[in-house]
Amino acid sequence: MPDLFDHAMQERMNAEAPLAARMRPRTLEEFVGQEQIVGPGKLLRRAIQADRLFSSIILWGPPGTGKTTLAQVIANQTKSHFETLSAVLAGKAELKDVIEAALERRRMYQKKTILFVDEVHRWNKAQQDALLPHVENGTFVLIGATTENPYFEVIGALVSRSRVFQLLPLTGEQTGRILDITLVDKQRGYGLRQVVLDPDARAHLIDVSNGDARNALNALELAVESTPPDAGGVIHVSIEVPRNPSSGGQCCMTRMGMPTMTRSAPSLNQCEVPTRTQRCTGWRKCSMPGKTRASFCAA
Repeated sequence: MPDLFDHAMQERMNAEAPLAARMRPRTLEEFVGQEQIVGPGKLLRRAIQADRLFSSIILWGPPGTGKTTLAQVIANQTKSHFETLSAVLAGKAELKDVIEAALERRRMYQKKTILFVDEVHRWNKAQQDALLPHVENGTFVLIGATTENPYFEVIGALVSRSRVFQLLPLTGEQTGRILDITLVDKQRGYGLRQVVLDPDARAHLIDVSNGDARNALNALELAVESTPPDAGGVIHVSIEVPRNPSSGGQCCMTRMGMPTMTRSAPSLNQCEVPTRTQRCTGWRKCSMPGKTRASFCAA
């Protein structure tokens, strides 16, 4: 019975997956944050619910804000065939195979294809150029995800044919809601275990996640899994568990045009934020002597 064996293997893999992967939202109703683009009545939400996506979409935002999750929500919602490529691992050969299959699917079954390209900015100009004719003639609907400013890292011809949706870092309230949902979810979270998260520990997890849901869930998982239960089976996560004594406020580079200082940073005067154009905030760089653009400096 290979089907039953495959199903059991998949169930085991899901159970062993990291907490952040298990808690990934599956529907728009489970999705937390980004109300500016997927809130009630917003254009992208209506397009997803109606299964009427545009010819090309670029989801731009920092890590852990929901780009890949939105793509998976679309995959669950759409009646089209959904394909995924990672620009880190795939090249023109893999893209060619996807294009040929999409053309065949369209010709034989009149079925659309949605292609999700993660980290699309990692493809070079020639690879991005290969997408253009197929976006224009409707071979597939393209969803590109990027952590970099697409106006710099994605070719202009592709950006001009796309609707760019910017995702923002999660607020503290949104990150806290994700933690709370995880603690009571009996299927994918910690609802079947007696986990008590102290308010100050919860606030610390929210603070150090810096608007990144994945960071918050990874920190929660580490705190829970590394804390032995007491005699009553209760896992008590206090502020001393998730706190990292060596951590401090840091500033780092970004092309997102968004602040990356953690809230624990005592000051901002050691770093400057130059701009490359009026359209986009440039790299955060450290003004301390001897530091490079790709380095970190302790505040």
